Amino acid sequence: MNILQNRPALEREIMKIAEVAGYLWQNGWAERNGGNITVNITEYADDEMRLMPAISDVRPIGITLPELKGCYFYCKGTGKRMRDLARQPMDNGSIIRILDDCASYVIIADNPVAPTSELPSHLIVHARQIATGSGYKATVHTHPIELVAMSHNRAFLGKDVLTRILWSMIPETKAFCPLGLGIVPYQLPGSNDLAMATLKELEEYDVVMWEKHGVFAKGTDVMDAFDQIDVLSKSAKIYISSRCMGFEPEGMSDEQMAEMTRAFHLPR
Repeated sequence: MNILQNRPALEREIMKIAEVAGYLWQNGWAERNGGNITVNITEYADDEMRLMPAISDVRPIGITLPELKGCYFYCKGTGKRMRDLARQPMDNGSIIRILDDCASYVIIADNPVAPTSELPSHLIVHARQIATGSGYKATVHTHPIELVAMSHNRAFLGKDVLTRILWSMIPETKAFCPLGLGIVPYQLPGSNDLAMATLKELEEYDVVMWEKHGVFAKGTDVMDAFDQIDVLSKSAKIYISSRCMGFEPEGMSDEQMAEMTRAFHLPR
């Protein structure tokens, strides 16, 4: 059974996820099975989808999230590669339904591909977006090379230090990632501590750096989340390229960035 058949809106959303997965791989940000994508697709669930039987056993989330009752998500599969998801999204990910207890889920399509082991972290963020009415429906975790490299410099990890550097490299960064980059000190990957620290930073930022690991972004859709990571990564490349050429980049001045903020009605 193909859940995308006769559901063009859902198919477009899944193909957008596949497109982003390809970009992550092409950029070198998704080695082996690295990275995750989870998207809230509840708006595309029709009556027939709601009646679809489970193709998996009932699986615990590990936390109770009342905001997610009856929600549907597309999730990258555990152990699956972004390069494969880009070609075959329904063989390398699955659609899950959150059950009425808000603490468990079942897979409904297309194959019983177990979601990422980091699913609880992603779902905690999605629950918060629903609770606040933010409109954010996608979460992306990936490993951008230059951004991760910069997180190895302790001097960059103070609040908004890295944001200020990255904003100053090229005007588009502040325009297209206006909230900057939050910082989460190193935590064990997949741990509840990492999830809760990320959730806290996402109250203020759309993209969060996990020290020595990668970034986690939320967006209105998967492309929005990717775009913000992409512009931050470009700024990191400009900074590192300048340093490799033997000089500290001057960057835009505070006055120039303030002018940008006023001209484009940006936050801060």
